Amino acid sequence: MLLPRILTALVGIPLVIASIYYGSIFYMAFVAAITLLCLYEYGVILFTAKKPINRISLIVFGFLMMVGATVGTLPVVEGSAAVYLPNFFIAITLFGILFVEILSPKRSLERVANTFLGVMLIPWALVHLVSIRELEPYGEYFTFILFFTIWAADIFAYFIGTWLGKHRLNKAVSPKKSWEGAIAAVVFGTATTLFCWDLFFPHYLTLNQVIILGVLISVISQISDLAESLIKRSVGVKDSSGILPGHGGIFDRFDGFILTAPIIYYVALYMTK
Repeated sequence: MLLPRILTALVGIPLVIASIYYGSIFYMAFVAAITLLCLYEYGVILFTAKKPINRISLIVFGFLMMVGATVGTLPVVEGSAAVYLPNFFIAITLFGILFVEILSPKRSLERVANTFLGVMLIPWALVHLVSIRELEPYGEYFTFILFFTIWAADIFAYFIGTWLGKHRLNKAVSPKKSWEGAIAAVVFGTATTLFCWDLFFPHYLTLNQVIILGVLISVISQISDLAESLIKRSVGVKDSSGILPGHGGIFDRFDGFILTAPIIYYVALYMTK
């Protein structure tokens, strides 16, 4: 399994780096594609497990949520109607999912909950990747730090956990994850954040701020990973899909960003004030 993981990374990582570097529409298109693929995989794994979910509402209102959240990241004239568009899209999403269910011949509160979870969890959360990239003056560097730290935490958690892991982190949710791997993820993830800070903007943040940033990314990304594993284990699925050889699906690869991106955006926003 190691060789497919490496080959997939060799192709995927340069594409991600290029999209972050060029930013603008290129990066937005990248985040949009990742979001829609994660939504699709979320719908498939629940449908395959025969869990109630409205996959049409999931994609349609997930797309609207993504558009609304993206509009919220763009500069608008203060006082203009565009300021209210994100909240308008949220209102439409709430109304739409419930209205579609009301019209359904077999109404299900569980289907509403599963659909709404996917719509809120994935598009709303992942669009914060765009928000981070748009931060001034160093949004590009914050984005690189986020990606590099999560990648480093994931890599070292995997290798150290495989080599030394003896104490299970949460066997019921993720049988292979260990405390040894989790600690390694925090240590090496934070070290990666420090390296990127020294490389990109050593005079912009304080050392304490960078350490806090690194620890937060390393810890939250692992919790986010476990949250996605919780969804998969609840429906008896190991991988969200097989689209990425050695890595599973897009949802599997970006699970660490789902809870991390919103929190780090607001932390970075505070640090840049």
